[in-house]
Amino acid sequence: MSTRTTLASIAACVALITLSGCAVTRDQSTVGAYIDDTAITTSVKARFVDNKDVDATSISVETLNGTVLLSGFAKSSAEKMRAEEIAVSVKGVKSVRNEIALRS
Repeated sequence: MSTRTTLASIAACVALITLSGCAVTRDQSTVGAYIDDTAITTSVKARFVDNKDVDATSISVETLNGTVLLSGFAKSSAEKMRAEEIAVSVKGVKSVRNEIALRS
C-alpha cells in the first residue's frame, strides 16, 4: 500500500509540474483567453501579409484580452490607418491601440 501511495504522489507531482507549463501568461485570465489572443494575433498578421497596402514586416502585432496593439513603422498615414482597419475587422478583436509611428 505504501508503494501505491508513493507512486500516486509522484504521478500527482509530475502532473502539476507539467500543467504549470501550460500556465496563462501576460495577465490572461484563462488558457482559453491566451489561445484566443494568439489566434487574433495570427489572423491580423496573416491579413497584413495578404494586403498590399500594409508592410507586414514593419508592423508588430500583440494581443491581450482581445485588445490588439499595433506598433512599428508605416510609410504613410494611409498605411497606418489601413493597418488599424484590418485589425478591427478581425473576429474577436475588442479594441485596437494603434501606436504605429510614421517614417519620413
